[in-house]
Amino acid sequence: MKIRDLIKDKGLEFIAVDSNATVDIAINKMVDRNIGAILVMEDGKLAGLFTERDVLKCWSTKGENFCRIPIKEVMTRDLVIAEPDDEVSYAMTIMINKRIRHLPVIEKGAIVSVVSIRDMVKAQVSNLQAEVHYLKDYITGG
Repeated sequence: MKIRDLIKDKGLEFIAVDSNATVDIAINKMVDRNIGAILVMEDGKLAGLFTERDVLKCWSTKGENFCRIPIKEVMTRDLVIAEPDDEVSYAMTIMINKRIRHLPVIEKGAIVSVVSIRDMVKAQVSNLQAEVHYLKDYITGG
């Protein structure tokens, strides 16, 4: 299964915030959408990713006023990305090895979506359930 197939089912929507926005704005968007990461844009281009882990790092290093800090000061800049034609299993391996939970999906320089480890596990479980069903039918002659 390719990332392209996964995002076809998931949808192409992604949530972003400007790099000059403050941490509290990003947190509120993440809470409103029940997501664990938000893309950070600068001059219309992907500049970084702000995640739940970034919230914790920001709070632990900046103290109680961390909500007023611009996202660009605390976002993750060194992004690991996926392409639509990458295999889901390959992307999962990267995420496990790099200890990350979200991958921006980029095609020809444009953002297509963001996929999470949860999206990938869900897709893999669905595929495995179908395979188990097929094998049971094959074995039992059904």
